[in-house]
Amino acid sequence: MKIFMACPAPAHSRKGNRVTAVRWARILKGLGHRLRIARQYDGAAYDCCIALHARRSHAAVVRFRRLYPERPLVVALTGTDLYRDIRTDSRAQESLELADRLIVLQPQGRDELPAHLRDKVQVIFQSAVPGRRPASRDDRFFRVCVLGHLREEKDPFRAALALQWIPAESKIRIIHAGEALSRAMAAEARALGKQQTRYRWLGEVPRRRAQHILARSKLLVLSSRMEGGANVVSEALVADVPVLASRIPGSEGMLGKDYPGFFPVGDTRALARLLRRAELDRDFYNTLLTWCKRLAPLFAPARERAAWAKLLREFRTAGNRRPG
Repeated sequence: MKIFMACPAPAHSRKGNRVTAVRWARILKGLGHRLRIARQYDGAAYDCCIALHARRSHAAVVRFRRLYPERPLVVALTGTDLYRDIRTDSRAQESLELADRLIVLQPQGRDELPAHLRDKVQVIFQSAVPGRRPASRDDRFFRVCVLGHLREEKDPFRAALALQWIPAESKIRIIHAGEALSRAMAAEARALGKQQTRYRWLGEVPRRRAQHILARSKLLVLSSRMEGGANVVSEALVADVPVLASRIPGSEGMLGKDYPGFFPVGDTRALARLLRRAELDRDFYNTLLTWCKRLAPLFAPARERAAWAKLLREFRTAGNRRPG
């Protein structure tokens, strides 16, 4: 099949949407399909359109459906789609209605959709491949990483703020890698680094270095207010790095509602307690680690590839027409 993928993030961006689009493109090409990624749909006669982000790719969705009403259209839903835009934005809502299939990145995403749309849903977990493991971790510190761009939805400084509730004798150190998406966020990160010497913001780093930081860490903190299904969680799980996460549907869908490493959104003291417990209580840390090891196979590349193959096989069976 000849596939067009609409992605709102520009080429060479390290933002999550583009990272996802590039990985999916690699999978689809490996399955024998031809593919083009662009921010704007050019109107050409593709066999299928995959639009990443219901609101921001709305124009591509509408144009493809108008020009090729009988050809399959897939919309992949992000966290801002699921947990904000589809409630209030008419463009996102129209994209849902026009799509033949809706992709969510974890099972609880289906619950956010109107009942009449849930039959369209396919869950595709984002896969990850572990980076090179360090020969040993530095035991002088209890290294904790935060990997994500500095934006409001990520609540990016929660781990840094938690340090004020952690005793000075603690070995916990917070390493934060991610681009500041505003000057105000960059200024706040620098100020926190000056106030709290146990917190270090590195700014944006290459993917290989981010993987190295993760592999050398004892924990990953994901403090987001909303996520569709964070790929950084996948990367942590396959790297055998336990996660401490804010209790939001997107993370519950990946880790399970009973996962013991959740804290309430925005609750700095609760996060501090979990960090300190993970540092001092070996049984608790091992419980987190065992739980995460058990989940890791869900995020294997072969599983993601099989999910895409199944979805596109439906379209081929229908002769590249909209599935019934």
